[in-house]
Amino acid sequence: MKRRPFIHALLGATSFAVLACASPGAQAAGQTVLTVFAAGTLAVPFREIDQAFEKQHPGVEVQAQFGGSVKMVKRITELHQNCDVYASADYSVVPKYLFGENGAKRYADWYAGLVSNAITFVYTDKSKYAREINDRNWYEVLAKPGVEIGRSDPDTDPSGYQTVQMLNLADRYYKDPKIEQRILANAPRSNMRDTETSLISALQLGQIDYLAIYRSDALQHHLRHLKLPAKIDLSDPRDAAFYKTGVAHTKNGTLTGKPIVYALTVPLNAAHKDLADEYAAFVLGPEGRKILARHGFGTFATPPAVGRDKMPPMLQKLVKPWQGEG
Repeated sequence: MKRRPFIHALLGATSFAVLACASPGAQAAGQTVLTVFAAGTLAVPFREIDQAFEKQHPGVEVQAQFGGSVKMVKRITELHQNCDVYASADYSVVPKYLFGENGAKRYADWYAGLVSNAITFVYTDKSKYAREINDRNWYEVLAKPGVEIGRSDPDTDPSGYQTVQMLNLADRYYKDPKIEQRILANAPRSNMRDTETSLISALQLGQIDYLAIYRSDALQHHLRHLKLPAKIDLSDPRDAAFYKTGVAHTKNGTLTGKPIVYALTVPLNAAHKDLADEYAAFVLGPEGRKILARHGFGTFATPPAVGRDKMPPMLQKLVKPWQGEG
């Protein structure tokens, strides 16, 4: 079976679907539309959160659009599209693109840690070597000839560059300098997508064998997945010093590894700022955290925040200062 033509067709169809989304800021008759840009891996829990928020706010429609976090933030800074709430799969995307560094326009002045996650690989019974792969030999199996691996684009999505950082760390952890090179040879650009969740159907259909993805997605979709060592899967803040030695070279610069923490902010020019603050409070509050935890994410008892003094009072009381950041 030839696989790559299917991947190209899938990517084309998905790209068309993204382009066909309703314009940001559109307003339905008699309703206030709250526009949310968020990481693709947040789609499942955020849809549940949106329904709960709408139930509490009659007359409000949450219009959530999902994609690679870097691609979505550039819709704010380069395409100047309205965004009331922005949520990234990598907290560092917020200050890099929205805090007005190097004289750029400032779009935000705070962010709060939303959830934590880990990088893994998912597979199915149809995957090559599915009966052989385990948590000890995974890097040997994924490098075997003929194995097809899907991943997100490191130029547009945190999962993409976090996958590369994880493999770079694996070189040192397993004392084999060729692990990253061999595995990425089986994950060419033709197997990439803006966000890795778009390739789940290709995995389930057997068009690819393995998919680099977040652990939360593996749990949400009930997919078999590897339990990689915490030392390399970017899940444990205690390993932050080692994570820094993992690098990914992207069109946006060389990025060093860090613990995976998602972040949320309300842009300064949000069209519905007061309502956006209420939405952020809902997501960061007990009900929002409960929904996120149910969908496989790690949550914070008290979310950390950078720029806490610039947050509205309703949000300040939900967070604590983010130690070591800001």
